[in-house]
Amino acid sequence: MADGKIIRPDKTKSRFFYGYVVVIAAFLIMTVSWAAYNSFGVFFTPIARDFEWDRAMTSGAFSLSMFIYGILGVAVGAINDRFGPRILLTCCGILLGLGYLLMSQVSTEWQLYIFLGLIIGVGMSGVWVPLLSTVAKWFVRRQTLMSGIVVAGVSIGSLIGPPIISLLVVTYDWHVSYIVIGITVMLLVVIATQFLKNAPFKIEELPQVKNKAESKSVSPVTKSFSFKKSVCTAPFWLLFGLFFCFGYALYGIIVHIVPHAIDMKIAAITAAGILSLRGLVSISGNYILGSLADRIGNRQIFIFGFVMFTAAFLLLIFTEQKWILYLFIVILGFSGGGMAASESPITAWLFGVSSHGLIYGVAHVGFTLGAAISPFLMGYIYDQTNNYQLAFVTCAAFSILGALLTIILKPVQKMT
Repeated sequence: MADGKIIRPDKTKSRFFYGYVVVIAAFLIMTVSWAAYNSFGVFFTPIARDFEWDRAMTSGAFSLSMFIYGILGVAVGAINDRFGPRILLTCCGILLGLGYLLMSQVSTEWQLYIFLGLIIGVGMSGVWVPLLSTVAKWFVRRQTLMSGIVVAGVSIGSLIGPPIISLLVVTYDWHVSYIVIGITVMLLVVIATQFLKNAPFKIEELPQVKNKAESKSVSPVTKSFSFKKSVCTAPFWLLFGLFFCFGYALYGIIVHIVPHAIDMKIAAITAAGILSLRGLVSISGNYILGSLADRIGNRQIFIFGFVMFTAAFLLLIFTEQKWILYLFIVILGFSGGGMAASESPITAWLFGVSSHGLIYGVAHVGFTLGAAISPFLMGYIYDQTNNYQLAFVTCAAFSILGALLTIILKPVQKMT
């Protein structure tokens, strides 16, 4: 009490910010779902060997899954903008668990394409865009860092998933492994989803924004871009193109690096460890490059990433020593981790957050189209040439193209 007045404490400063709970829940969902999804390379050789399927046909199911995941990303982005992530992610978690349980019963090609390509593809459609769009709306000043933490779930999943699943496959078989994965994914994703919440509607309400002047400095030109206006701009299609290049260069490797390592006479568990190493290194890329992006911009992170991708593929093309494989995966993992963390924020930088889920969902189709085409095409090239050299050349070419598209990418200066 002072001068007869009661001084009350400022409760707003001590109020707990629920956005951090959203980040933790999103991180767990990312970890579990992508640990299972990115471990398909571990199952690739056993399934192809058991049924005597060629590599193009086997990888084609994963390509279909990526295609459906990307196309539905448009719808789930819009659903998330309107209804929030909780109901959406609950349904996706159930579908993912069901898909993996059904994968344990695969015996024909059409079953592989229905269970992996369709059901799991639909389930995965709600995992990326809705989670990152939700986080982008909760945070402003640390947007890329928080996105990086969530995306690190993919890296950690890729770190722990392949060796654990490889051990399950070796100890039991791939049928039993898929049953374990199905039950685990369904339970953990559905439980974690219940902690997700809609973001605040007004950016000024966020504790990361100190005052109204600062709120106006956040994407001042593009803050109110609608989806309709964004797709009529050149930056949107440049973004779509560079996402395509990123997906193409990354996902062909995720699917085929284990079979390629086994072709080099590396043991199956060790080969799975190489895929796992990408996840480990990606974590540092998520945090280091994610934090750096908040200072220098997400566009610069993409330029750096594509340059490093190009260098990594050139190493793989011109040398066949085993240690080069490890160096390659370290470069790819670190730079790819930073690029993944910058995807959602670079979309917000260009077009704001009012329609972020839908805009990012459509732009992210570029990534998933690249990620869908690459595994099938790399498998087809291998079937025709009996090696991956030409496939690595195409990855290097798309990395160069991605760098060029990013260099010329700039925000629209004024609304039209």
